[in-house]
Amino acid sequence: MAALESFPNAGLIWTPQQLKERLGDENLVILDMRPSHEIMTGIIPGAAHFDLYGVHLAQTTAELMREYIDMMRSQMGLRGVGMDRTVLAYEAESGIRAARAFWLLEYFGHKDVHVLDGGISAWKAAGFETTQEMRAPKPHSLPITPREEIFISADDLNAKLGDENLAVLDTRADDEWLGSNTRGGPRGGTIPGGIHLEWTNYLDNEGKFKPAAELAALFESAGITRDKAIVPF
Repeated sequence: MAALESFPNAGLIWTPQQLKERLGDENLVILDMRPSHEIMTGIIPGAAHFDLYGVHLAQTTAELMREYIDMMRSQMGLRGVGMDRTVLAYEAESGIRAARAFWLLEYFGHKDVHVLDGGISAWKAAGFETTQEMRAPKPHSLPITPREEIFISADDLNAKLGDENLAVLDTRADDEWLGSNTRGGPRGGTIPGGIHLEWTNYLDNEGKFKPAAELAALFESAGITRDKAIVPF
């Protein structure tokens, strides 16, 4: 817990103990973001399943973004997510699936969304139980007010390349950057001026976030500093 308290926004990340203390709270929505085959081994009690990783956009035009937002709003609402409810997202570790759900809800204007540090692996390591029973979620209304200030389209980013006050952070896997994994495209490399720092570098050996001071030093050494607008992808 002490390691998390060193973060400026420590409340965004929950420990297994914090989640355990909230189990059974009707105002809490727990989202298991893992692939379907992984949830068969057990989930955190009360969790609803939502693997949004395969649902993405190849372009970020305004029209496509509106369609994507409407789809995500509907899917999350069907799983009980509401603006008046606390939301906790988790996966196997502190990974990109839970992070994507977190960002989407932040973009939607949600004020009370969190990520489980270390994911279900940390939950199990803490000795807490899992279950293979999943209750039917109670659909909830999810009106949204997108925070346009935390989103940038590909076209808008392209127009800003070269701005010294902008830092473009490439968080993809090394093999995507090298081009040996073509999931992100047939070529290697990155956006011009982009700084490549794979997201796994942000985690410790247990899949939890590294201490705030260590992460700050890592980012600053790569040129990702607090005085710049940062665009991760």
